[in-house]
Amino acid sequence: MDNSKLISSECRAKLKELLDTYYPIEIDSSLSVEEKLPLMVEWWTKAHDLLIQQAIKKDHLAVMVNESDAMLRDGFQLFFDHLHKHNVPLLIFSAGVGDILEEVIRQAGVFHPNVKVFSNYMDFDESGVLRAFKGELIHVYNKREGAMLNTGHFQELRARPNVLLLGDSLGDLNMADGVQDMQNILKIGFLNDKVEERKQAYLDSYDIVLVKDETMEVPNAILLYLTGTE
Repeated sequence: MDNSKLISSECRAKLKELLDTYYPIEIDSSLSVEEKLPLMVEWWTKAHDLLIQQAIKKDHLAVMVNESDAMLRDGFQLFFDHLHKHNVPLLIFSAGVGDILEEVIRQAGVFHPNVKVFSNYMDFDESGVLRAFKGELIHVYNKREGAMLNTGHFQELRARPNVLLLGDSLGDLNMADGVQDMQNILKIGFLNDKVEERKQAYLDSYDIVLVKDETMEVPNAILLYLTGTE
C-alpha cells in the first residue's frame, strides 16, 4: 500500500519514515519483546491512522494490489494447491492489512476454501470509504493473542494434531498456541535481515532456519513427503 499511486506522496513518505524508525527496533536482538511491544503498537497505530486519513475506497483495493509489486514466494502455487487438494487447513496470521493480503492471494488464484486469514481488517462506511480498523490491533509480537482469540476456529481443528509453522520473525513462534491437543509441530523460520546478529536466536527457536531463501522449496518438499507425493 505504501507504494500505491492511490495514496498521496506525503502519506507514502510518512509510512516510509515509520518503517525506517520502527523496523530496526522490531528486529533488534538486543531488545526484549516486552521492550518492543509498546513501540510496535505505536508503529501500527500511527500507520493505520495515516491510511484512514487517505479515505481509501473499498473498490480501489483490487487496483491497488494489481499495480503493486506485492507477490507471494516462489513455489506458492504448489504450496496452496497441494494443501487444498489434501484438505489441509491453511491459517495465515499477518500484522499487515487483511483486506490487502486476501486480495493478493485472490489475484494469485489460490484463495481456496481451506485458507483463513487472521489480520487487521479495514472498516468501511456506507459509501465504501475506510473509516477505521476492526477489532484489536494485530502486530508482529501479539499474533499469539490473535490465535487465542480465534480458539473457536481452532476447535474445528481438534482432529488435526500436527502443525507445520512457517514464520519470518521470532514473534511468529506462538502462532499455533490456539491449537488444542497438538501432538507434533515443525517450525520453519525464514531469516532475511541482520542474519549474523539474529542467526543464533533463530537456530535456538526454529527447527529449520532458511537464510535469505525467498522460495517455498523446503516447505513444499516436506509437504510432498508427508503426503506421499513424489
